Amino acid sequence: MGTGNDLKMKIRRKHLSAVLGLSLLVSSMSGSYTSASSEPSTVNPPSPPAWGHFVDSYKNNSSANKTVDSNPTIGLLSKYLDLWTPGSSWDNGTKLNSEVLDANIQYVADLAETRTEEEEIAAYYDDRRNQTYGAVDGLGSLADVYREKTGTHTTITSIPGDATTVKYNDGNGANKGGNSDSELGKMVDLIGKLRGNYASTTPAKNYYNYMRPWRWLDTSVIVPTLVPARNTDTPATDGGFPSGHTNASYLASLALAYAVPERFQEMLTRASEMGNSRIVAGMHSPLDVMGGRVTATALAAAALADPDNAELKQAAYDQAHEILLNETGTAEDRFSDYEKNKEEYTERLTYGFTPIASTTEAVVVPKGAEVLLETRQPYLSDEQRREVMATTGLPSGYPLLDDPEGWGRLNLFAAADGYGAFNRDVTVTMDAGKGGFYALDRWRNDISGTGKLTKEGTGTLKLQGKNTFSGGTQINAGTLVGDSATAFGSGDVANNAGTLIENVSGKMIIGGNYTQSAGGTLELNLSSKNDLLEIKGAVNPNGKLRLNFSDNYVPDNGVVTIITHGKHQRNGQFSSVETVGLPSQYKVKVIYNSDSIQLVTQQRRAGLQTKAR
Repeated sequence: MGTGNDLKMKIRRKHLSAVLGLSLLVSSMSGSYTSASSEPSTVNPPSPPAWGHFVDSYKNNSSANKTVDSNPTIGLLSKYLDLWTPGSSWDNGTKLNSEVLDANIQYVADLAETRTEEEEIAAYYDDRRNQTYGAVDGLGSLADVYREKTGTHTTITSIPGDATTVKYNDGNGANKGGNSDSELGKMVDLIGKLRGNYASTTPAKNYYNYMRPWRWLDTSVIVPTLVPARNTDTPATDGGFPSGHTNASYLASLALAYAVPERFQEMLTRASEMGNSRIVAGMHSPLDVMGGRVTATALAAAALADPDNAELKQAAYDQAHEILLNETGTAEDRFSDYEKNKEEYTERLTYGFTPIASTTEAVVVPKGAEVLLETRQPYLSDEQRREVMATTGLPSGYPLLDDPEGWGRLNLFAAADGYGAFNRDVTVTMDAGKGGFYALDRWRNDISGTGKLTKEGTGTLKLQGKNTFSGGTQINAGTLVGDSATAFGSGDVANNAGTLIENVSGKMIIGGNYTQSAGGTLELNLSSKNDLLEIKGAVNPNGKLRLNFSDNYVPDNGVVTIITHGKHQRNGQFSSVETVGLPSQYKVKVIYNSDSIQLVTQQRRAGLQTKAR
């Protein structure tokens, strides 16, 4: 069976490169595909479907449970039944939406014609190696250190010359995924727990009876070195949907992302790359891979939320931070480019399918899903993590992804970048003494909504998105950094007792009024005469003004405007001015005008120099 070359494509195909090699660490601390829903999201879990909430029923995923109502993995993927009716055998199902399913297979055929040799090599390794071994690449420069310390290994170290005719397996030795008795044994065990007894895709494969792409087409779509790896003997047990390799890749990656949240988005990107390599290989279709991702997301959350695994996940986290992250990495990091990671991960969430249903349904967050962000955003409450997921989820309407609990619409990459919207007031309390993300984090999403942000605690939060939220910003403690021109949205900003930092080259805008109390500090980073804080409304200054000069910038003798505000809308003055980075032979004076605050820089007279603070 095949699809014609004249099929009307509904998939926008983007050819994503896979690069061969072992990889490697440079931690990026945390984009964004915020929800297109016109309805407000909700943090309350939906009512349980027939199979129950997934996190409560995941242990019912077994071959003994063969129906949508009894097996949670089959139920989770049940929106596939809008596209396909399984047959009584592996080869006699019925297409209900030929446009989507034909495009799904045509994607594989097109990719087979354009894939590069490097992509074929990478696909071979991802196919033949244990998925845990492959997932470790997401650790970046520490990948080799982790493998050495845990004993995670592979026998597939090269591609044999006769691989096009001989099937090579990754050896028969034990502990390919690492040794529980190693010094990082709890990390090994956490991966094993997520990939454990209840994580198989076999029940779902057997239920949906959807063929692999090469059975719809022919073996020409398979990477030549993988042709011997195809199953020709038992097609009835070799279904394509969902992808088991993708499921296993995400499970191993999510386990490592939990233990090493400093590599959260890099681990997700590696998982998505391994899933995509199944399409490059010709072994799976985009919908197969999407199904594997969704299944793994729910299975990972279920295992991490299970109280029986609480001690294990904490021990794995502790080993990662007490041992692994104190090592010096030696490997190459293929995932150090945040923008590239974001683009590729986001593309692979939907593979460019056109929505086939309403795109404005509210995002719902599955029961227990918040555990996936537990170590990545430890300073947030469970309810706040659910809000983050709700405001960064995918729009509704994509094929397969509108399951009743919401697993398919989660975008964990975007969620790691913080809120997508403040639909209600948000208070963030950080504790720098606890280190890690408690001490410093950054939110890169473009935050909308009508809510207000209040910063508490001693840590530092950086806002880096093109934000439009209108409820205002309040700093009661700690540090809030504006790393974009509209970091603080369109509302008022009140600095009661913390530090507000402007860290933009050029103009930063405060959309409303700015009020600073005696205990507050406003820090302006000045690297050129173009750096300006524009306050649209009134300014009520008090407390400290810190001027941080950088890039060897020294204003010319004369007047430089550093703040503008509404005309005749100033009440008060800063009680002190501190300069950092200004050569000691200069002094500054602040001038308050009717609509601006300016800076006069002058050289001190000889013999009267004092060191600038």
